This record gives sequence, structure tokens and C-alpha cells, in this order.
Amino acid sequence: MPNVHPTAVVETGARVAASARIGPYCVVGAKVEIGEGVELIAHVVVAGRTSIGEGTRIFPFASIGHQPQDLKYKGEDSALVIGKRNIIREHVTMNPGTAGGGMATRVGDDCLFAASAHVAHDCIVGNHVVMTNNATLGGHVTLGDHVIISGLSAVHQFVRIGRHAFVGGMTGVERDVIPYGMVMGDRARLVGLNIVGLQRRGFSRDDIQALRSAYDMLFAQDNGTLAERVATVAERFAQVGPVREIVEFVRAENSRGLVQPKSGNGG
Repeated sequence: MPNVHPTAVVETGARVAASARIGPYCVVGAKVEIGEGVELIAHVVVAGRTSIGEGTRIFPFASIGHQPQDLKYKGEDSALVIGKRNIIREHVTMNPGTAGGGMATRVGDDCLFAASAHVAHDCIVGNHVVMTNNATLGGHVTLGDHVIISGLSAVHQFVRIGRHAFVGGMTGVERDVIPYGMVMGDRARLVGLNIVGLQRRGFSRDDIQALRSAYDMLFAQDNGTLAERVATVAERFAQVGPVREIVEFVRAENSRGLVQPKSGNGG
């Protein structure tokens, strides 16, 4: 039997794993599924068709799974799917999907959502993502694995942020961020590559050097169009996986355009 505090409310129909812990004054809705080892510490509300993967810990006053903040939402039975071993801190909000976005918001494994972070409807969040205090995602945002969104930053709806990218504090991200990129500023500008993050995650020196060279070529704005530069990079670095990833990201269909350096190549 799960460990449910006497003051908690678990509605009939909720599925709670035997090793889960539901702390004081928590409220768990009828369509919620809570996995093994999940802990709702206290004063946590989980609503809607929400599933929470094993080992996730949710701290007081988080609001998980309530209806999206989208005026087009008409009560459809959409879902919020949260993966394993996540840490969801105080006052975090996460909303389910909508009919206009595939009916689901999805969060991967091993992520940290610091106090007051917000994941809006229809977002897709990868694994090992870190969103620090008051970081905010608009609807339909996609974050790749190992992305870091620093405090007080906001990501515009429909933006894509590639794997291993870093967003500096107090940054407004209105366009897509390439994998391995680093963006900062009142309105995001690409300032280089997330070299420190790549080194910490064990990328080889050769791959990092190839990424540096490819970055310089891609954003040498006085040397042809972006499409021409992408074609050159794709040919020259065809055997380098991380560079191919950037090329595929840039070539993919998108609605927001790319964050680019303010001027020059910014290497």
C-alpha cells in the first residue's frame, strides 16, 4: 500500500504505486497515475490525465496537470506525461496538451525544474534538462536533451532548442537555438558554443574542434547565404555526428527562424 498522509486527498480512480508517498495536504485527481517511488512532499496538487514516472520527487505548492492556460482549450481529455527521477521544486506549474498540439505535454527523465519554473501545454522536454528558477516555456516548445534554461528566462511558443544548448539568465528566446549553442541577452543572441557543457559531458577534443570550425563557417555572414554555408558545412563535416546534428536541425522545417550572432561569427 502507498504511504498516504491522513490529510491528503486521493480521489477514487487514481492509480498510486505501492512504494509511492503522498505527503500532507496533497490532492491527487481521479485520472492521475503515480509510479513507484514517487514522492509528493506536501501541498502538491496533481490533476487531469497526468502520469508521473518512478522516483520523481515533487515539492510543496507545485501545480501539476491543471488545464492549459490557452483560451483555445475546450476541455479535451489531454495528457501530461512526466518521466522518471525528475525533481520538481516549489511552485512549479506544468500543463497538459491541447487538441491543437497533439494532446500531450511530455517531460523526459532526470530533469530538474527549480522553483516557479513553468512548462506550458504541448511542450516536449528531453532528458537531463535543467530549468532554473522562474524559467518559462510557452506552448509547443521543444527542448532537446541536456538543455539548460537559466533563471528568469522565457522561451516563445513553438521555439525549438537543440540538445546541449545553454540559455543564459534573463533571456527572451524568440527563435530556434541550434544544438550545442549558447544564447544570452535581453533578446537572445548566439554568443558561441556551450563548450564547458560539452567538456563536462565527455565530448572528444576532435568533436569540439570540429564544432568550433563548423560554427565559424555557418555564421560567417559575409560568405554567401545561410543555406549555402549549411551545404558547405554538411559536405565538409559529413563524418562528424554533432555537426551533422546541427545541419539537420537548421534544415528541419520550422516556424521561428534561428537565433544568430549579433554580428560577425562570434566563434
